Amino acid sequence: MNNLLVAPSILAADFANLQRDIEMINQSSADWIHFDVMDGNFVPNISFGLPVCEAVNKHAQKPIDVHLMVEHPEWFIEAFQKAGATYITVHYEACAHLHRVIQQIKEAGCHPGVALNPHTPVSVLEDILPDLDMVLIMSVNPGFGGQEFIPRSLKKVEELKQLIKKQNLEVLIEVDGGVNLETGQKLADAGVNVLVAGSFVFKSESPLDTIKALKNVGS
Repeated sequence: MNNLLVAPSILAADFANLQRDIEMINQSSADWIHFDVMDGNFVPNISFGLPVCEAVNKHAQKPIDVHLMVEHPEWFIEAFQKAGATYITVHYEACAHLHRVIQQIKEAGCHPGVALNPHTPVSVLEDILPDLDMVLIMSVNPGFGGQEFIPRSLKKVEELKQLIKKQNLEVLIEVDGGVNLETGQKLADAGVNVLVAGSFVFKSESPLDTIKALKNVGS
């Protein structure tokens, strides 16, 4: 059975035709809609925020997977839950009080995740792992789409998988950055549960076929 989940990142969608692209994802074999929030402080780019999430939620028939690449993510948890988020992932590097923020996400009724930048080792999550539903390994430096996959990410996935097994947990491993059929296959083999793909999906000739092909790398 293929348990690999695919979450197209609408950071790479056509913003002038966002409803059309959300409806394409609805019709596809994708599992989630990945929603990248950037504040221009934590990462050197600004993307979109709450009003866009609310608009996406009006048309989405799949869970919205919100990735907060922002400073002070604790300011926005409840608002994104109200805007339609099912999963909310915050960055380890952005949270001085990570445990408190994770509890806040749970209290809001969402699934909590923690993202790690490429330079951050998975070992920092050892104590917080039992409180998480998901870990997001960034396989590029966050801030911009269309970057090349960092090969070291595969090793991090394997290390994280061992850490999860050691604690006998059921925590999803998500990877975002440079995902295509080749890297997707390697990631699936390494134990990834969720593939995030932006440019690879939306810049392809047939996004529906591309999503289906990504789903199939896990089978």
